[in-house]
Amino acid sequence: MNDARQRQTNDEVPDLCPTRRSLLGRLKDWNDQQSWREFFDTYWRLIYNVAIKSGLTEAEAQDVVQETVLRVAKKMRRGFQYDPAQGSFKGWLLQLTGWQIANQFKKRLKASSTPPLSADATRTATEERIPDPKAGSALERLWEAEWHDHLLAAAMERVRRKAKPLQFQAFQMSAMQQKAVSQIARFLGITAAQVYWAKHAVARMLQKEVRHLQNGRCSEND
Repeated sequence: MNDARQRQTNDEVPDLCPTRRSLLGRLKDWNDQQSWREFFDTYWRLIYNVAIKSGLTEAEAQDVVQETVLRVAKKMRRGFQYDPAQGSFKGWLLQLTGWQIANQFKKRLKASSTPPLSADATRTATEERIPDPKAGSALERLWEAEWHDHLLAAAMERVRRKAKPLQFQAFQMSAMQQKAVSQIARFLGITAAQVYWAKHAVARMLQKEVRHLQNGRCSEND
């Protein structure tokens, strides 16, 4: 886990669903390397992006990822039970991440060789720069935005696996690349009506997948 950036390419989007219950249950086995790798690959980029956008350096953000995953591991080994009735997994992971982000800012402040002008100035500067996981506000908004992007990317990947390749390509060119319908039709060798239908069909699939991921439902059996 020394370099999170090397663990996942831009087009490798993990599935969010297993972490609801089945994967979290398997994480209690510290020797289950596959499950821990699955958890890490699913969430490291989310944690890393939030840390970076909170004002940390790349090295500090990577430390946040490692420390957050270690905190999860310690919780699991102590018999952690995920109960949706007690709060969302998203909120729990935010709390763990927020604590580690705050710790990195504290370490930076402690290591600074420049003495503060006054205690009041130090307190104000620190409070402005350290996200408080209990108070929420800015960190919660940032986490919510990143979670939404992460969820949308995961939903898009699930749709890509399920949709017909030609339909998905037409949707990408239309909805994401903003290509003209006539241009898409010529390029793919289909009619304009087929382009419109593909865009509509895939968009509906995407909306459905987003709802399922939001509700923690990955299939009819979940």
